[in-house]
This record gives sequence, C-alpha cells and structure tokens, in this order.
Amino acid sequence: MVLQLLRGKDGRLSAYAPTEGAVERWTEERPGGPDWTGPVRLAVPGLTTCSVGQGADGYVHLMGLRRKPAADDQVDVEVVHATQFQTGRPLTAWHSLGTPHPTDRRKAGRVTLVSTVVGRDGAVHVFVRNAGTGISARRQDAKGKWSGWVDFKGKDVVDGLSGIATAAGRVEFLAPTTGGALRWYMNEPGGGLKRGEDLPWKPQPGSCAGAQTAADTLTHFWRDAATGEVLAYRAGDGAEAISLGGEAGSGPVAVLQAPVDGHDCTVLAQREPAAGRLSVAAYPAQDESAGVWWTPTGSPGLSDPALALDGFGRVVLAALGPDRRLCVARQKTSEPGLALDAWYTVPGR
Repeated sequence: MVLQLLRGKDGRLSAYAPTEGAVERWTEERPGGPDWTGPVRLAVPGLTTCSVGQGADGYVHLMGLRRKPAADDQVDVEVVHATQFQTGRPLTAWHSLGTPHPTDRRKAGRVTLVSTVVGRDGAVHVFVRNAGTGISARRQDAKGKWSGWVDFKGKDVVDGLSGIATAAGRVEFLAPTTGGALRWYMNEPGGGLKRGEDLPWKPQPGSCAGAQTAADTLTHFWRDAATGEVLAYRAGDGAEAISLGGEAGSGPVAVLQAPVDGHDCTVLAQREPAAGRLSVAAYPAQDESAGVWWTPTGSPGLSDPALALDGFGRVVLAALGPDRRLCVARQKTSEPGLALDAWYTVPGR
C-alpha cells in the first residue's frame, strides 16, 4: 500500500500510510483544511502490507497481512481486517480472515499482496495472491457476513492488484502478471466476479490503478514494464491500451475524476525520480486522444502521490516528504485549469 487519501461523510480528508507494524493516519481538522491532526499510529504488530478501501457509506476498510510468532519457531501469516466508521475515530479491533490455506502453514506463509474494494451495496471484496501465485478472494456482504475463500485461479501474479467500483455498484479487479495482466469483472451490481480476457500488455509491478471515468464505466491505468509510459485501458470489443506519456515516472500512478473548468476530467499524478519531484496531468474524461501534458510540482524527495477531492470539491494532491511528514497541495479556485496552491507540510512527528 502506498499513501491513500480518502474523504469521509463529514467532508474531511484522511491520509493513510503504512509503516512497520502500523498504519499512520492524518485527518483534516475541518473540511477543506488547511490544518491537520496526526499522524496517529494505528498499531498492528506484525503487519507487513495493507490496503484501504471505502464504501458509499463512508466506512473505511483496512486489510492487511499480519505475521505472528507461533510454536517451534514458526510464523503464522493471516489476513486481517479493521473498520473505521467515522472520520478520525478509532478503528474496530483487527479481525482475522485466515488465508486460502488454513491447514498448510507453509503455503499460508507464501500468501502476499492484498487489495480491497467496497461496492456501493456495502459488500467488501478482498483479493490476495495465494501460494500458487494465483488469486483468491473473500467477500463480506452488506450485512457483515463473510464468504469462504474462493480460488479465482490465474498464475504468475506480481505486485499491484488494483480494485475499483462504479457508482452503480459494479466491481473490477486487475492483476498484473509476469507476462501480462488478468481481469475480473461484474456484469451487474452485486453479481459474481467473472474472469475476463487476459490482457497482453505487461504492467510494471506496483503501478496499476483505476477510476470510474463515465457512468458505470471503469478505466484501468498502469505503467508499461518496458517503456515506463502510462497506459489507459477500458474493456470492450477491440479495446486497446492508450499511451498517456509519462515515461519519466516510476511506481504507481494516482488517478482521480474531477471537474476542471466545468469539464469532467481525469487527473493523474506520478513521481519522477530523475527530477526528484511529482508531476500532474489532466485531460477530458475518456478523451485520451486530446493529449496529456505532465507538469512538475512539489519539492524533491516526495513519495508516491495520492489524489482526492476535498469538502469543497477541490483537487488535493498529497505525498510524504523524506522525513515522512505529510505534504499537501490544493487546487487553486482563482485560476483556470489545474493550478495548485503552494505546498503545505503538516507539522508534527
């Protein structure tokens, strides 16, 4: 998990970042900022990776992998889940969801990667890479009942599981592999996940993201493993991955749908290691042919970025500085386009 930025039902933003044995959380003091509290350390001894998802009800679901010492100098690995019901409030206790290999400690120890997405119906989906390097998943329905682990097959999955949901409630997952990418989708809200066609494009591990880019339409984004360029893909007959440039960047791409000058746009952010800075871009939703221009922003040394809309509908770009302090820039309302105010570093630490 990289830094994630989510908006609660009260309009306040929260930022979540993993650290050893914990998740750190910063929270806006009021909608639109500029002041924040935090970081609050949400301790989870043994936590090795974490994913965060949010439903239409504003509830935030945290999924992680936890390693616990066991008898005979062994280590048990389990998927754990906690929920935050209100912005800035404590989490529930962390509950174990086990693994797809409940009777085989050796196989359970090879479970890696976690991704979660919450449908509009409140159902929580968690995907993991299992011991066979394929995908297994569990689902919690809107009433809180968990299914058992289901093997969705696949193989050679690498880092970067990405799950997204439409406002109508459909869910899709994308899993990069050593030779391409695998996709699962729903035909209708609340339906079962189906395996789509394997994608021939090879994403850079850890670079996948996605967003709803039109009514009930999802677009997947990733960085090409060979060229580093950012690609956009929407499933459909004869669908192709479209280049958005960005070859100078690395790592995950942050994606957000947002109004810019009254037009629905896709906003992207990435980290450019050579320049040591972040860069942002925006283009009309689903009109990749309009062209994408990346603009540098921020000080050198910022971490992978996160994007969200604040309580006033402004684009907010966030990242961690070299000292792990939260850094935030907001969209200017006094200028056209995607101009950002000066960066603000949250005190504390």
